[in-house]
Amino acid sequence: MTQFIRIVSMLIACACVMGAALAQKYPTRSVRVLVPQLPGDPCDTFGRLLGQRMGERLGQQFIVDNRPGASGTIGLALAAKAPADGYTIACGQGGNMSVIPHTMKNVPYDALKDFAPVALIATNYLALVVHPSTPFKNVAEFIKYLKANPGKVAFASNGEGAFVHMATELFRSHVGFTYLHVPFKGVPQMAQELMSGRVDAAFGSFTGMYPFITSGRVRLLGIAKETRAPNYPDLPTIAETVPGFSSGGWFGFVAPANVPKDIIAVLNREANAAMKLPDVRAKLEALGLEVWTESPEYLANLMKSEYDKYAKVARDIGLVPK
Repeated sequence: MTQFIRIVSMLIACACVMGAALAQKYPTRSVRVLVPQLPGDPCDTFGRLLGQRMGERLGQQFIVDNRPGASGTIGLALAAKAPADGYTIACGQGGNMSVIPHTMKNVPYDALKDFAPVALIATNYLALVVHPSTPFKNVAEFIKYLKANPGKVAFASNGEGAFVHMATELFRSHVGFTYLHVPFKGVPQMAQELMSGRVDAAFGSFTGMYPFITSGRVRLLGIAKETRAPNYPDLPTIAETVPGFSSGGWFGFVAPANVPKDIIAVLNREANAAMKLPDVRAKLEALGLEVWTESPEYLANLMKSEYDKYAKVARDIGLVPK
């Protein structure tokens, strides 16, 4: 038994040495960055921006490979099935890793088991906006109206089970009201119908809604964030009226499950180093994103908490995946 323990200990030590050596040599060739969206999407933007800087530091190219389709599940399925050697990473985000697994049938990956978290890149947040003709000027007034007029307020979304719909249901679960759900085929149509006054209210990306807020075409009631945004300290949060409420997206790099931890550490270190560069941070913040430099474990915890949050919403409303 003693001899057996010695042999096992030697094997573990050898594996650790080999893993460290592998990480020291990594990467020895180009790294593929799978982006499950079209060019121009935030994932594509930071995939290219960070990939270039990471490649410069590591001496190898990080090549973006756009694989859009099926709400991002096609590209992420490719990433999940890629060799676990660190030469394929992907852009994961809240929509296709926290929400879609509960709202879409036959998602071709397990968001929590098939990926190794690498680095949280950025978060964004939703804005609760209403048509300017509505009588309420803040969240408290809006909630009072919602409760006094059950089913009367029409909330727009970008589709049943889509992120905006789930955010609206999360808000409803915190406050307690009924409403008229008006789903549209996408965010542009949703925004257009809101600005036309054919619907009353909607949650939308703060970045996407910001031009309409500043032009007065919609009225901002609050942002769906627990604390005020560093870049917009004057914007009220919904949580100031509804404690604990938050809803927004996250963007990060993930790799196939079982990529060696030493390689994950290299990728995390280099992604964080790139995000600390002033020009990189400025470009990401210009998109309305809040930039983060955290550990893989931090991203893992975020992924799990967001996954569980929207799993509960889907269960509570009896949503049947389509």
